[in-house]
Amino acid sequence: MTISSPVTAGGTVRQFSIEGMTCASCVGRVERAVAKLPAVSKASVNLATERADVTFAGAPDVGAVVNAIAEAGYAVPEDTIELSVEGMTCASCVGRIEKALRAVPGVAEASVNLATERAAVRYLRGVVDVGDLIGAIRAASYEARVASTETGDREQEARAVEMTRLQRSLAVAAALTLPIVVLEMGSHFVPAIHDFVMNNIGMRQSWFAQFALASLVLFGPGLRFYRKGIPALFRFAPDMNSLVALGTIAAWGYSVVATFAPQTLPAGTANVYYEAAAVIVTLILLGRYLEARAKGRTGEAIKRLVGLAPKTARIVRDGESLELAIEEVRVGDIVLVRPGEKVPVDGEVVEGSSFVDESMITGEPVPVSKGEGAQVVGATINKTGSFSYRATKVGADTVLAQIIRMVEQAQGAKLPIQALVDKVTMWFVPAVIAAAALTFVVWLVFGPEPALTFALVNAVAVLIIACPCAMGLATPTSIMVGTGRAAEMGVLFRKGDALQTLRDAEVIAVDKTGTLTRGRPELTDLVTVKGLDHNEVLALVASVETRSEHPIGEAIVEAAGRRGLTLRSVSGFEATPGYGVQATVGGRKVDVGADRLMVRLGHDLTVFAEAARRLGEEGKSPLYAAIAGKLAAIIAVSDPVRETTPEAVKALHALGLKVAMITGDNRRTAEAIAQRLGIDEVIAEVLPDGKVDAVKRLAANGRKIAFVGDGINDAPALAQADVGIAIGTGTDVAIESADIVLMSGDLRGVANAIALSKATIRNIKQNLFWAFAYNVVLIPVAAGLLYPTYGLLLSPMLAAGAMAFSSIFVLSNALRLKAFRQPLGRGESVPEASEARLAPAE
Repeated sequence: MTISSPVTAGGTVRQFSIEGMTCASCVGRVERAVAKLPAVSKASVNLATERADVTFAGAPDVGAVVNAIAEAGYAVPEDTIELSVEGMTCASCVGRIEKALRAVPGVAEASVNLATERAAVRYLRGVVDVGDLIGAIRAASYEARVASTETGDREQEARAVEMTRLQRSLAVAAALTLPIVVLEMGSHFVPAIHDFVMNNIGMRQSWFAQFALASLVLFGPGLRFYRKGIPALFRFAPDMNSLVALGTIAAWGYSVVATFAPQTLPAGTANVYYEAAAVIVTLILLGRYLEARAKGRTGEAIKRLVGLAPKTARIVRDGESLELAIEEVRVGDIVLVRPGEKVPVDGEVVEGSSFVDESMITGEPVPVSKGEGAQVVGATINKTGSFSYRATKVGADTVLAQIIRMVEQAQGAKLPIQALVDKVTMWFVPAVIAAAALTFVVWLVFGPEPALTFALVNAVAVLIIACPCAMGLATPTSIMVGTGRAAEMGVLFRKGDALQTLRDAEVIAVDKTGTLTRGRPELTDLVTVKGLDHNEVLALVASVETRSEHPIGEAIVEAAGRRGLTLRSVSGFEATPGYGVQATVGGRKVDVGADRLMVRLGHDLTVFAEAARRLGEEGKSPLYAAIAGKLAAIIAVSDPVRETTPEAVKALHALGLKVAMITGDNRRTAEAIAQRLGIDEVIAEVLPDGKVDAVKRLAANGRKIAFVGDGINDAPALAQADVGIAIGTGTDVAIESADIVLMSGDLRGVANAIALSKATIRNIKQNLFWAFAYNVVLIPVAAGLLYPTYGLLLSPMLAAGAMAFSSIFVLSNALRLKAFRQPLGRGESVPEASEARLAPAE
């Protein structure tokens, strides 16, 4: 728990957490380093609590203290927190909150997302209290709370309540505005309405009625704009609400004077604009309502992911079957799953077998066989059989919870492209107010009569047309929809900025084992001498290999098991390193090993010359088997290329990318595989710790590199590359080091991720172009630029409609990403292991 900074008679005291202290001399070193700072009057360091109490004589200089601690060889650790923020309406709100948070001493970074209504804050542990962050946001006139899973539920409830309020406010505003439009605009354009008003109501009485109705609209449904917009003006921090408040109050206020004190206005200028004020409020409420609906749809991916989790689990405790809420399941519990049920939490099967649909995790539609010892993932769907499993991960540790967390973090991220937008929007609203003021003065001084009327109408149009909402929503909404769509495809962007970086990748560097290949040796070829039975030879060889601990032997035994062959007892087993193994099976001598063993035994290998050549071209090292003193077969065991890899490489080439393979294999084997797959560059014979250097070598000419890997030894290379892509079936260490995770382990996901990255950035650029172009073009039009030449002016009502439309357009464009179709379809059924090529030698 952090402690806020008290102010004592001696000055302000701040507390700093310190990492790296091991003894009393460390304490003294830190105290001396901090105490000599000009702003510090006293420093006291506690080794047990690993904290420093620093008393400042004047204004606290947190940065100086942190630097002093660092120079002494220690560090102040950082924490990250996510806050849920209420009350944001436009991009200027984002900039204001970020500025308020960064002003808190000890805050290293603050990033606010308008679409998710979240603020991510990185701050110095012990220096900043969470209450200070929430207080800073409240001081900026917004509400905040610490975000959590429960907060997400509350946010959804709060958004639903806000939607209901907006809908009700819109209905009331529309009902009150309609009579005003009929009375005022109808009198101008429909002679029958004009005659009815003049003969039965009277112009003055019509104005009184409009005043009453417009006042109800502005200070009823429209009060939300004044509650936030007016205080923001007094704080010299205007936002979108301020623009609406200024525009509508100006139109309404002028109309009130024209209605009740027309003699105070210049002759011929006593006109009313109640309909403009009321319609502006109604249209902006309509825009807000439609925007809220669209915003809700951008977060549907998260909602669907959350909805995947089952609510209850059937577990066995003390021999009794109980149905408990999912929150009550503990690690170690035995969970029962029946056909058609969802798997409640992650675990390991202990009894039974079934097929499980894991498409929600991997994107692969084919159910996966699960037996004893197999891992199951929470929220996947059991298909046919029943099984029980031991819970290994529950709550926030499950795969589904981690996916949700990754997607939320990616959706809340800011891309580099957003930096320019943030700079513009910080100054945008004040610039609009200045433009409106200038418009008013120019029309008042140089405009035709009635100049005051023209000045007012055009200034109001400028205030209303300018919409920073569209600029603020342009990037985050596309990120939300894009990363959500990626999650549905089995591609997780752990870091949102990888969306932009991946698009710029020029070379895809791929680790061979477990990425291009399946990651485990398998029997791929068995060619026998003519006349021998393939299964008989395989059974004899596998029987011998049951005594071997070598992975090659395990692969041969596994292949025999898949074929249902019966293995026999073995005697006289002998292993010769570098040569092979020998044993007696059913009274027959069986020798299995390299060509050197066969030569030593006097066998002529020319019968298998063609097969050996072919295997060599494929990058496979052949083994031979002799039975009862006669050469019987040539065998190849290798780590086979995944069935989907050739298609993935072709797709990457189609995207204009180079593909490089990094492997520890010898160059001859590596180049044989590369030639088969069409890989452009090969870096072979790389030691486990040499992959970082390989990535650096590929990037030597300034090329952007994306590295794809799955093992622990891939983690440094994943971190070194411009974009690290981890195969989700790999190790946790690799996944934690990556920017992007492919949950299915299918390399085709890289091409899909790149295509989605390009589509998302293209979508963002479209949004930004529309948002900026809209303002660049329409603000001058609203100011009256076309009037001298064409006699055209933009009505404030049309300005309000255009403003609402701009935000809706940006949101609708972002939502198009929901329909993104991956260029490579979801994986078809892929066999668990490749079938060995069985053929007799000619």
